[in-house]
Amino acid sequence: MTGTIGLMKAHISYVLNDLADPRTKDWFLVDSILPVLTMAVIYLLFVLKLGPKLMENRKPFEIKNVLIFYNLFQVLLSAYMFYESLDAAWLRNYSWTCEPIDRSMDPSAMRIARGVYVFYLAKVSELLDTIFFVLRKKQSQVTFLHLYHHTFMLFIGWIGTKYVPGGHLIFLGMVNSFVHIVMYTYYMLAAMGPEYQKYLWWKKHITLIQMIQFLMIFVHSSQLVWSDCGYPRGYAIIALPNAVLFYNMFSNFYKKTYIPKDQIQNNNITKKEI
Repeated sequence: MTGTIGLMKAHISYVLNDLADPRTKDWFLVDSILPVLTMAVIYLLFVLKLGPKLMENRKPFEIKNVLIFYNLFQVLLSAYMFYESLDAAWLRNYSWTCEPIDRSMDPSAMRIARGVYVFYLAKVSELLDTIFFVLRKKQSQVTFLHLYHHTFMLFIGWIGTKYVPGGHLIFLGMVNSFVHIVMYTYYMLAAMGPEYQKYLWWKKHITLIQMIQFLMIFVHSSQLVWSDCGYPRGYAIIALPNAVLFYNMFSNFYKKTYIPKDQIQNNNITKKEI
């Protein structure tokens, strides 16, 4: 029994320490898995249990200015990450087919590592999306898709920073940051009041852009299956099925929200006839 426990501790230490990138493994909120686990548990506990209970007999919070500032901050942060991913990586020396991780202390490599860390911190800040839903009593928007997406991306940010801060899969961060520029711009305009509704005709296109994002990530990540540049192929196991899962969930959301039910039924009948 003692030997088994010792073996388990050694394996956990190997995963959490030996496999970690030595440049980033001691950074704030990265050094241990406990902070990210704690954040995820508190987040889910609040938005599913504590928050709704707190708001049960209260009026929705009026936080218009907070929402405008928050969404503007996310637009600027996403624009910064998108620029960094292009200027530090994809428009310079990165290969679009298979890119290894530069684990040196070279300034360019450290710039990319810091960019991945900022992406992780951005995923932490984006948990406020759901908290604002709860405080405004918009609990219907706290869907499984929404919760899974935010929780998953939180862990992706931590894994990326601790183990692979650079290389092939930061393509995900580049595409995701661009999508968030569009998405948070929409949220900011929506928060500014009904007089801006005329500028929000493109709401449904945000979901389409998100679906295109997951197709791009799937195609790009799938190159790890047959390309060998030294990048850990195991990360394709994380990226590929989740790209498919997210695409299907966003596709179902789009159909339920924007396509009339009778049109969906007619399409299903046509498919059966074929």
